[in-house]
Amino acid sequence: MSSEINSSALLDRASQLVDLAKQAGADKADAVVVRSRSHSVGVRLGKVENTESSESDDFALRVFVGNRVASVSANPGFDLKTLAERAVAMAKVSPKDPFACLADEARLAGQYDDLDLFDPTEVSSAALQEAALAMEEAALAVKGVSNSSGAGASTGMGGLVLVTSHGFAGSYMGSRFSRSVSVIAGEGTKMERDYDFDSRLYFSDLDSAQDIGRRAGERVVERLNPRQVDTGKNVTVVFDPRVARGFVGHIAGAINGASVARKTSFLRDKMGQQVLKGGLSITDDPQIVRGSSSRPFDGEGVRGERLVMIEDGVLKHWFLSTSAAKEIGGFETNGRGVRGGTTVSPASTNLALEPGDVSPEELIASVGNGFYVTELIGQGVNMITGEYSRGATGFWIENGRLSFPVSEVTIASNLKDMFMRVTPANDVDRKYGVAAPTLAIEGMTLAGR
Repeated sequence: MSSEINSSALLDRASQLVDLAKQAGADKADAVVVRSRSHSVGVRLGKVENTESSESDDFALRVFVGNRVASVSANPGFDLKTLAERAVAMAKVSPKDPFACLADEARLAGQYDDLDLFDPTEVSSAALQEAALAMEEAALAVKGVSNSSGAGASTGMGGLVLVTSHGFAGSYMGSRFSRSVSVIAGEGTKMERDYDFDSRLYFSDLDSAQDIGRRAGERVVERLNPRQVDTGKNVTVVFDPRVARGFVGHIAGAINGASVARKTSFLRDKMGQQVLKGGLSITDDPQIVRGSSSRPFDGEGVRGERLVMIEDGVLKHWFLSTSAAKEIGGFETNGRGVRGGTTVSPASTNLALEPGDVSPEELIASVGNGFYVTELIGQGVNMITGEYSRGATGFWIENGRLSFPVSEVTIASNLKDMFMRVTPANDVDRKYGVAAPTLAIEGMTLAGR
């Protein structure tokens, strides 16, 4: 990964593309370049299985002719004038879209901060291979681990170049370094599988390969010889932080402005009402220095601010892009627009369910008897109704302590009820884009034997 990242040439090319679109008849336009570079090495049982490298600068042009909009994308080397003329011609015959538009000029980020998202450290293929092998070796050294599903290490970078016809031009880059390993314990029909990983913006922040491997080995051995438990109602289910991040992701999906506008969220009529247990808050902050999902501006050139999306259980904000805000009506973008090639959709940034006051051990002790979930299976979540049903594995909680591994159960409830019955511990880890502490949720149904 080159330490010399210069986006000026891409900014110039994007600016030319916007100017040519205006000359071809567009009223407004924006051009974006999504940059990505990556290199990875995968190993299994001490041998290299694969090495992969990719590099791309993907251009996208969006043009507006009145209320008509069209978008086209291309790889580097395309003819600017031809692409601009094609986009405008498409827009002129497209159906009217009353919600598609550029962000209001007054909302554009005139200046934006350097959030320290790019680490120029170059990691060689040999170093990636060494880390992957070390993870696997450490995992296999744990007593009880019988096989490996593989280990991998990767390095990469990505970023955005954006130019609009009403005065915005900007770019940023972010780096990413990752390590992961998956291993098996047991034999035959009694095999169990688990994994561990780490992913950071800065190479020096990564957990060591040995620690990641050891944790993966210890996790899978703890899952050996699982039992089934009886079906029960009103069971308290505790979500491990790794699983709890997905639960917080469901909250984010329910307050996404695009879902609200399309009436596909069960919280679509709940603005200003209590949707989460009193005392709990959900925050979202795109401006965290070295934040995993930080960005100085969004996919429309708007600088997003830290927002308390849900405060003391009360819904205060939707995640909004300009078009989503217009479609809902009565709102403005809050800088959460994400550019997905030719489209802009709202999404969270550095999202967190803020921690509680008790330790995970104290939270588990307060449960008495219940179920501690370490892995969820399946996609049984209906975001229109809130119905929730997932296969799960984990550990039975007995007399306030983790007692024995459990598998082949299903947990079920409705997200509306789960949101009102959740209690967080104090162990939130903010190194990923979604942060959540250990969570206890009362009143769930557990389907077992």
